[in-house]
Order: sequence, then structure tokens, then C-alpha cells
Amino acid sequence: MSINVTINGEAKLLNSAMTLNEMLAFLGLDPRKIAVERNLEIVPRSSYAQVRVREGDQYEIVHFIGGGNAPLEAALPVDKSFVIAGKTYTSRLIIGTGKYKSYEENAHALEASGAEIVTVAVRRVNLTDPNQPKLVDFIDPKKYTYLPNTAGCFTGEDAVRTLRLAREAGGWTLVKLEVLGEKKLLYPDMLETLRATELLTKDGFQVMVYCNDDPLLAKRLEDTGAAAIMPLASPIGSGMGIQSTVNIRMIIEDAKVPVIVDAGIGTASDAAMAMELGCDAVISNTGIAHAKNPVKMAAAMKHAVEAGRLAYLAGRMAKKPYADPSSPMTGLI
Repeated sequence: MSINVTINGEAKLLNSAMTLNEMLAFLGLDPRKIAVERNLEIVPRSSYAQVRVREGDQYEIVHFIGGGNAPLEAALPVDKSFVIAGKTYTSRLIIGTGKYKSYEENAHALEASGAEIVTVAVRRVNLTDPNQPKLVDFIDPKKYTYLPNTAGCFTGEDAVRTLRLAREAGGWTLVKLEVLGEKKLLYPDMLETLRATELLTKDGFQVMVYCNDDPLLAKRLEDTGAAAIMPLASPIGSGMGIQSTVNIRMIIEDAKVPVIVDAGIGTASDAAMAMELGCDAVISNTGIAHAKNPVKMAAAMKHAVEAGRLAYLAGRMAKKPYADPSSPMTGLI
């Protein structure tokens, strides 16, 4: 003789002589991995062998799941080494050497940051005190890559002249080009920047170029021979962070040279955001030097860059306009 029962909302026809243990075996379920409710009452696992199935019983049988299946996503980004002008770097953080209280503080921040590249400005020697401390006494150019920049230059000619002097002083050919348009915003003059990039490239320099977050101009710089594209996040020294994620993402998608976010990085979360977008590296000067504790901020920037890069490679979940439960709604009691 058979009896009718309901299991998880479905009608089932079973042998009337069955125990609960036998019913579970018939269903192919391991009693150790499930929980059973009969007629709205929990059945202790220890009594499965004694409890008999009765006509009209209603059962809920549940188990633990991991929150549902992951949706199919686009292919994960490929992890590429950080290479500039043929040299591979481990750290994706570049720090500056301006605005620190002392060269000693700068050196401690550099060590905490793990950076291997430091930007340096070219300035006249102080003839009245030639024995005053010098950057090379605290940051060894044999240990770190010095990246001479043209901060403060407003014409292509000034920038080229400055970097030729830098090459003469230290033999450096990997350089950072800045040609500014005016003194309030310190935005780059892109016409002068393009012209200076062409002049420097023809003169044997590998040029990392500070530029607007304009995808078309960034591509033009790459075509002109730039070794790296360095779009601003926001005005130099502002600490406002990335103001146009859309433009920077477009630059990254189209670039075949490293893209390094430069200017406006104020704190660790700004650096992480830049890396999550897919940037190859981040530059921070004022964000570290003007922190209340520059050495701790340098360490924070280091970890933020590493975490942001890892998040980018992991592939973040898609943003959704509404809630999406972690556990599926099917199979509810």
C-alpha cells in the first residue's frame, strides 16, 4: 500500500512502511548533510530511524548552499609587468621629492612606499651655500630611478633645455615632461606638450608625458613617441582625487604604453581607485608630503596601489541598480 506525501512542495508517492531514514535513502539524500521539518516541526536527526512516514505528511528538506551560481563574466584582465623604456619595475607607485620638510623625511617616506622611481626637479645650484644638503646625499640614484621632470616650464623650449641639462648632470634619458599652460590651474598646455614630446623623442629621450585626461590627445602623444601617458586625476597638488573615471578608462583601453595617473592623488583610496580602473601605476607627491605623517601615508599608498591592482585583476562585480540577494530565492521554505 502506498501513501501520498508532499516534499519541498512536490507530491510524492511512497511506501507506507518507510521510516524517515528510508525515505531519505530513497531520495538519495545523506541524513548527515540535511535538516528535515515534518508538518512544521523540526525532526531531530537522532530520531530519523524511528519516525515513520504517514499519509498527508508535508516535509521540508534543506541544506546549506554557497549563495548561488556566479554569472558569466567577461575574461579577466591579463597581468602584465610594469615596464617603462625597457626596464621592469616591481612597485607600481612613483613618488615625488618636493614639499617634504627635509630630505631625510623624504628618504624615510620613499623607503616606506616601496617605490623604485622618484621624480626630481632640476634647479640652479645655490652659489652662496654650495655645501647645503643635496638630494643625492639621502636618496641614492644608483638604488632608485631618478625621473627628472620639467615642473615649472611653460614652453616647449624651456622643457627641452631643462631635460638636456638633466641628461648632462646625471646621464638620465628617461624623463617626465610637464609643459604648463598657466599658474592657477597648472593644467598642461597640450599643444606645447605635443611639440616638446616630438623634440625630445627625436633627441633620444624616453618621455613620460603629463597630460590632460583627453583620450584623443593621449593617443596623439603615444603616436608621437611617448614612453608613458600620465593623465591628471585633478589639478596638481589639489588632493581632489580622480574627477573623470570615464576618460581615464578610455585612455587605458586604447593605450599600448603604460598609463600612470598623475596629479591630484590625495590619499590611499584615490590611488586604489586609479589602480582598479586598470592604470599601470600612480604618482603621488603632495598627497604623501603634506600628510600629517608622510611616512605612514607612503606606506598606505603602497598598500592601496597593491590592493587596487589585485582588485582590477580579480574583476569586480557588475554594478546593479537594485538589490540582488546573496542567497537564491528558489528553494525557500
